[in-house]
Order: sequence, then C-alpha cells, then structure tokens
Amino acid sequence: MARELRRRGVTHVAIEASGVYTEPVYYALCDQDFTEVIVVNPAHVKALKGHKTDARDCARLAELLECGLLHGSFIPSPEQRQVRDLTRYRMKVVQARTSEIQRLHKALESAGIKLGSVLSDITGVSGRLMVDALIDGERRAQVLADLAKGTLRSAGKQADLSMALAARFTDHHAMLCRLHRDQIKLHDHAIAGLDGQIAGMAGRWPRELGLLSSVPGFGDVVSAAWLAEIGPAPHRWFPSHDKLASWVTVCPGNNISARKRKSGRTGEAGTYIKPVLVQAAWAAIRVRGRLQARYRRLVRRFGGDKNPGAKKKAIIAIAHTLLKIAYQVLKTGQPYTDLGADFYTLRESPQQQHAYLERRLQKLHPGCTVTITISPAPGDPPPGAPAEAA
Repeated sequence: MARELRRRGVTHVAIEASGVYTEPVYYALCDQDFTEVIVVNPAHVKALKGHKTDARDCARLAELLECGLLHGSFIPSPEQRQVRDLTRYRMKVVQARTSEIQRLHKALESAGIKLGSVLSDITGVSGRLMVDALIDGERRAQVLADLAKGTLRSAGKQADLSMALAARFTDHHAMLCRLHRDQIKLHDHAIAGLDGQIAGMAGRWPRELGLLSSVPGFGDVVSAAWLAEIGPAPHRWFPSHDKLASWVTVCPGNNISARKRKSGRTGEAGTYIKPVLVQAAWAAIRVRGRLQARYRRLVRRFGGDKNPGAKKKAIIAIAHTLLKIAYQVLKTGQPYTDLGADFYTLRESPQQQHAYLERRLQKLHPGCTVTITISPAPGDPPPGAPAEAA
C-alpha cells in the first residue's frame, strides 16, 4: 500500500488513530519517502452520526489535511517506545499484585483473622511471618503474635495482635492463603526484574534522569515513567507546559455554554502518566517546602481538611505543578531549587496576613472582638519618646 501511494505521487498521509493497530501501518509508511505522515485523534475528525463510512472518512481526512486543519499526535521514538512497553507492563503487574494482596486479606477476614486492623501492611516482614506460620499449621494466637518485629513488640500491640489472630482458621483457608502468597511472590520477582530492565534502558538519558531526580517526589519509577510516556525533551513536541498539561489531562477542563460553566473536570487521557504524577504529588507534599505549603493553601480554599473532595482537587493541582516543574527543568537544563515553605507567606502583605488571622480567630470564637496590640521590640524607645541625637 505504501509503495502504491508513492507511485501515485502522494506526499502527505494522515491516519486515524486506532490503538495498536495503527503502529504497523505507521511504521510501514515511515519507511517510504513521504514528506509527512501523521496520526490524528479520532475525536478531532469525528463525522456526523448517520453519515459515516470508511470511504467518507478517508475523503474527510484528505480534505482536512489539505486545508491544514489536522494536527498530528505525539509519536515516541523506537527507543522511547521500548521503555514505554516495560513501564506500562510494570504498572499492570503492580496492579495485579495489589489485587492478589486484597484476595489474601479477604481470605484472612473470612477466617476471622483481623490482621489488617493492627498491621498497616499484611505483606510486610511481620505480616509475612504470621501468614506463613498460619499456613504451616500454627493456630496459637500468642505464638503468632510473638513473631512480630519492631514496634509491634510493644505490650499494647501484642495484646491487639493476640486478639486479631484468635479465630477459626481451617485447612481450606490455609490452602487459599498459600495460593495468594505464592502469586504475590511471583509478582514481586517480576517487578524486581522489570525494574532492572527499565533502569538499564532509561540509562540512555543520564542527564535527564539527573534533572528529574531533583524534582520533589520524582524517584526512579516516576522518572522512568516520565521518560517513557513524555520523553526526555517535551519542549520539542509541546510548545508550552500548558499544552502538555492538557495532553496529560491534569488541568481543569473547559465546558462553557451560554456563559455558564457546566463542568471543570479533568479529562480521561493520560492513563499511564497521570496516576504516576499523582503518586509523585503525594510523596512531594510529605516534605516541608513550597509544594507542601501550596497543598495546604489549596485544601483550605477547596473546603478544609475534613472535606475529602478538597484533598483530591488539591493533589491534582500539585500533580499539575510537578508537571510544569519537570517541563521547565528539562527545557532549561537547570535542576529544581525549592523556594521554601514560607514562599507564600513572604509574598503576602502584612495587611493580608492580619486579615487572614482575624478570620481564623472569628471562626474559632464566633462573635468575639479582636483587638491587636503591637508591643515595641526589646531595646526600642516607647512611642512618643524623643529620638536620641547621633
């Protein structure tokens, strides 16, 4: 097909994206000497309902391409695609491992083992030892509790563990837990192997990895996912970080009609990179700095700590901020420097800070009268005293 198009003098080709089925056709066309080969989003060339056929779609694509109304989608290089295949598969394996842990937790709960009520992670060191002992036939709660490590050895935790492990655990439950445990071990081994392969392939871009590691929340996994999904030079494909944020769908959506804003929800694209950025955002706000201060300000603005929706909106905003930081870091070649936890406080005027603190006091004590008295600093002359001559 590609050779026939070249024989007929075709110079520009537009393809409607159709997932993995587009790849062999795209690369076959790239092997020929076409001036331009682009893959377009089907949503951008959607035809009228009831007037859609394959022949009409082809004619419509050709007409839009001739008029310059089509914009090609981002197509990664072969090296980047290899890393992308591994990072995406790793995400699926991690999700499968999480599902297997949930099945193990369900099996324990069905036997009356409340291990998840005491342990934060039932697959940790202490949790694995207790589950292995249960599978091997140990049923005494106190003996199982003595297998705990670290802070779980305290008297209060030991009592809680003894109560949580006293239940009706049968041979059937032991068989189920053995199956789930073995599957979790297989997933752990697969993830470790994938991490090694991804690290080797991502090593092609050592400079970019070093720059991304300076961004808060960006570890090896997040940096490799960024290089796989977006690439080491996002400014070559996206003219601004706003365009990139729209492509990843971490920015508010626009749905305005008759001057009414109907919805500002983010889109559904960025299936693989958006969850990674949100994961990095949760890690970034745990460190004292500008991002943590921004997160707290946004939570207050969106409804407060007691509102779960406020936290979700704020963490998406932090993920958006991380995307902009990573874009600028790669574009300028300069590592990220945190502006400090007091960045927003120093930016505000004293009047704004006073008004904010008064609102906080009014909220704590409704109807109270706030009186502000500013005492002179130690060593300063009292108000109205004559100044000493030099």
